[in-house]
Amino acid sequence: MFFDFSEVHIRSLVLAHPKEQEHIMIRKLKSGGYRLYSRKIDPKTGKRRNLGTFSTREKAMKHEKAVQFFKRRAA
Repeated sequence: MFFDFSEVHIRSLVLAHPKEQEHIMIRKLKSGGYRLYSRKIDPKTGKRRNLGTFSTREKAMKHEKAVQFFKRRAA
Protein backbone atom coordinates (compact mmCIF):
# COMPACT_ATOMS: atom_id res chain seq x y z
CA MET A 1 0.00 0.00 0.00
CA PHE A 2 1.50 3.34 -1.06
CA PHE A 3 0.78 6.65 0.63
CA ASP A 4 1.80 9.97 -0.89
CA PHE A 5 3.32 11.97 1.97
CA SER A 6 3.55 15.10 -0.18
CA GLU A 7 -0.26 15.18 -0.12
CA VAL A 8 -0.66 15.36 3.66
CA HIS A 9 2.09 16.14 6.16
CA ILE A 10 1.42 14.28 9.39
CA ARG A 11 2.70 15.99 12.49
CA SER A 12 2.16 14.65 15.94
CA LEU A 13 3.12 16.25 19.19
CA VAL A 14 3.49 14.65 22.59
CA LEU A 15 2.12 16.74 25.45
CA ALA A 16 4.38 17.57 28.38
CA HIS A 17 2.03 16.30 31.10
CA PRO A 18 2.70 12.61 31.95
CA LYS A 19 -1.01 11.69 31.85
CA GLU A 20 -1.28 13.27 28.40
CA GLN A 21 1.18 11.05 26.55
CA GLU A 22 -1.24 10.44 23.67
CA HIS A 23 -0.53 12.13 20.36
CA ILE A 24 -2.36 15.17 19.05
CA MET A 25 -3.35 14.54 15.46
CA ILE A 26 -2.85 17.75 13.51
CA ARG A 27 -2.27 17.41 9.78
CA LYS A 28 -1.17 20.14 7.39
CA LEU A 29 -3.40 20.32 4.33
CA LYS A 30 -2.48 21.15 0.73
CA SER A 31 -4.46 24.36 1.10
CA GLY A 32 -2.06 25.50 3.84
CA GLY A 33 -4.53 25.02 6.69
CA TYR A 34 -4.36 22.55 9.56
CA ARG A 35 -6.90 19.89 10.46
CA LEU A 36 -7.39 18.43 13.93
CA TYR A 37 -8.37 14.77 14.14
CA SER A 38 -9.66 12.66 17.01
CA ARG A 39 -7.03 10.68 18.93
CA LYS A 40 -9.05 7.47 18.69
CA ILE A 41 -10.03 5.64 15.53
CA ASP A 42 -13.78 5.16 15.05
CA PRO A 43 -14.41 1.38 14.99
CA LYS A 44 -17.29 1.75 12.51
CA THR A 45 -15.40 3.69 9.84
CA GLY A 46 -11.80 2.86 10.71
CA LYS A 47 -10.92 6.55 10.44
CA ARG A 48 -10.33 9.41 12.85
CA ARG A 49 -13.06 12.03 13.39
CA ASN A 50 -12.47 15.49 11.96
CA LEU A 51 -12.50 17.94 14.90
CA GLY A 52 -12.08 21.06 12.80
CA THR A 53 -9.98 22.88 10.22
CA PHE A 54 -7.91 25.90 11.24
CA SER A 55 -5.84 28.54 9.47
CA THR A 56 -2.83 28.20 11.80
CA ARG A 57 -1.26 25.40 13.83
CA GLU A 58 -1.55 27.54 16.98
CA LYS A 59 -5.33 27.79 16.57
CA ALA A 60 -5.55 24.01 16.11
CA MET A 61 -3.48 23.45 19.28
CA LYS A 62 -5.69 25.89 21.20
CA HIS A 63 -8.81 24.00 20.09
CA GLU A 64 -7.20 20.68 21.09
CA LYS A 65 -6.64 22.06 24.61
CA ALA A 66 -10.30 23.12 24.77
CA VAL A 67 -11.45 19.67 23.61
CA GLN A 68 -9.35 17.98 26.30
CA PHE A 69 -10.61 20.39 28.97
CA PHE A 70 -14.28 19.69 28.24
CA LYS A 71 -13.66 15.97 27.78
CA ARG A 72 -12.13 15.61 31.25
CA ARG A 73 -14.17 18.10 33.28
CA ALA A 74 -16.49 16.84 36.00
CA ALA A 75 -20.08 16.66 34.81
